[in-house]
Amino acid sequence: MRGEAVLVRRTALITLLLLAAVPLFAAEIHVNDDQPIFVNAIPFTISGTSTLPPGSEINVEIPNIIRTATRTSPSGTWQVTIYQPITTGTYDFNVTAGDVRTTQLIRVQVGDNVARQSPFGNAIMFYQPLLDDPSNFQQMTDRWRIAPPPYELDENPRARAIGNRGATLDPYNKNLLKGDLPIHGQDWFLVLTGISDTLAESRTLPTPSSPSAVRPTSITFFGDDNQNFFAENVILSADLFQGNTAFQPIKQRVKATIIGNFTDLRVQENAVVKPDVRRGTERRDGRASLQELFYERKLRDLTSNYDIVSVRVGSQPFTSDFRGFIFSDTNLGVRLFGNYASNRFQYNLAYFDRLEKDTNSGLNTFELRDQQVAIANVYWQDFLVKGFTEEFSVHHFHDDATLKYDRNGILVRPAPVGVFQPHEIDATYVGAAGVGHIGRFNIDHALYYVFGRDSLNPIAGPDPRLRDKDAVTIRAGLAALEVSYDRDWWRPRIGIFYASGDRNPRDRRATGFDAIFESQNFAGGGFSFFNRLGIRLPNTGVSLVERGSLLPDLRSSKDEGQPNFVNPGVQLLTAGVDIDVTPRLKAILTGNYIRLDSTKTVEQLLFQGDIDPTLGTDLSLGLRYRPFLNQNFVIVGGAAAFIPGRGFNQIYESPGTLYHVFTNVILTF
Repeated sequence: MRGEAVLVRRTALITLLLLAAVPLFAAEIHVNDDQPIFVNAIPFTISGTSTLPPGSEINVEIPNIIRTATRTSPSGTWQVTIYQPITTGTYDFNVTAGDVRTTQLIRVQVGDNVARQSPFGNAIMFYQPLLDDPSNFQQMTDRWRIAPPPYELDENPRARAIGNRGATLDPYNKNLLKGDLPIHGQDWFLVLTGISDTLAESRTLPTPSSPSAVRPTSITFFGDDNQNFFAENVILSADLFQGNTAFQPIKQRVKATIIGNFTDLRVQENAVVKPDVRRGTERRDGRASLQELFYERKLRDLTSNYDIVSVRVGSQPFTSDFRGFIFSDTNLGVRLFGNYASNRFQYNLAYFDRLEKDTNSGLNTFELRDQQVAIANVYWQDFLVKGFTEEFSVHHFHDDATLKYDRNGILVRPAPVGVFQPHEIDATYVGAAGVGHIGRFNIDHALYYVFGRDSLNPIAGPDPRLRDKDAVTIRAGLAALEVSYDRDWWRPRIGIFYASGDRNPRDRRATGFDAIFESQNFAGGGFSFFNRLGIRLPNTGVSLVERGSLLPDLRSSKDEGQPNFVNPGVQLLTAGVDIDVTPRLKAILTGNYIRLDSTKTVEQLLFQGDIDPTLGTDLSLGLRYRPFLNQNFVIVGGAAAFIPGRGFNQIYESPGTLYHVFTNVILTF
């Protein structure tokens, strides 16, 4: 009995040991012979062995990327093919079957190919699927050369293969020369730009007939008023910059722009193109200028939202407000700029030591102008209401007492009226300008006040009381307001523009508003007759209004003359409509009613009393046509008529309605 009990105990112990050992040997899964997995192409296959019964389900997973399944074969092997795209990296490859689990490292290093289409769901495969179409994969050298497939471009695909370097004369696809691809490393880019800007213009302007008239029988003061002007600008620009600009501001930048200019002016009277009447009635001139050359560098990031502070040094473009009311120029200077509070605020601190302008082209020369300009401004987005941006600014300029004849031999500094004596000017502008919308209404406004000192204004002259106080104090203001309303494809607008005039030129107070170097895009802008064309004041050497300005400032020249704060000022009412005729064609219709704020300065210069302040009505139509729906080919044209008022007729001896037509063709690469 005792022996039988011992046998029973031994038999039970062996049975327990066998039962315990069965899971250790039966439930095993091995992946890639227990070695790490290396993958350099997609699709790829992973295999292994298992001690599970044939047909057992094995689940394969790379967390958050791939989940699929397969079954064991009768020989105890299994394999799975992965088709989903996986980016380069190291992952855990998990294999489970019931309660059995094993993990292996997988290293993915995709060298040349990346899938264009990513999966939208996780598929469990129990069979060998078909291979993907090879067209679903493309060659990849870096992240800048991942091009969308043709069907994502448009319905008629024009996509083409990208070359090894991507340099091409095609500006519509990825291009090494247009900043789409890095030229060095991963963050250095080059943008080359070529522009042909061709302008043809015909106009009628009051033109005095000199004593040596073209027509000897001419007996009237004003002669033939027809003028034709042609200008061609060829602009070449290179912009080299560093930075991942799709994600953050530029780190550093060098830009250079060269402009070649040719002009041809044809008039009908002598002494217009040159003071020397022997030079005839036509002037052809050419000029080349290094218009831009600056270096820019980001000094630091202020916040994690890429609020920055940067500096730019050299000849650079700068417009101090939305409409160019006070200063808009490309000139020599240094500028500190940046933004803050997630770009809600933008700011500028700029100082310019201006270069002289060429007389006939308006381009920069290499000669200093002896005029310094300092500007500080800040833009505040969502000011008071969302969608409205307000700008606050301070301008200060100092203009030295200099003597200057322009390239045509005409005295421009000081102005050839009144006292021919060099004088210096110091003036400071404070003001605010805003643009945006309040509800459905678009609001655009500006308000400026200027104060300072002119040591000897040529129109005011020396102190008539002989008190040794030849200087005049400057106190003048400007106000502008435009309100528009968007109605689908058209935008009606109304506005006012006011610049104070001087009502007593000899009282030692200069109350006529003038700007530093303006380019006022307001009340029709360059399509307006009064804004676009400079109208000379007869027999004085100064202009009633300069080209590209709304201010009747009586300057000798906007480019080379000095600001003049003893002037008549202006009152202007404007109304118009902007019409998107088609996506390619836009029309701008504008009507302006213009009056002088005061006529005293004009009466003093012309020795003519009781001049009416009404200048006239300006009617204009502008067209902007983009035949290919881009900025590479733009045609701008316009026609304007100026119907003189009583005051204009008194000054210019009733010249009749004046006309202006122009065509501007701009080709850009």
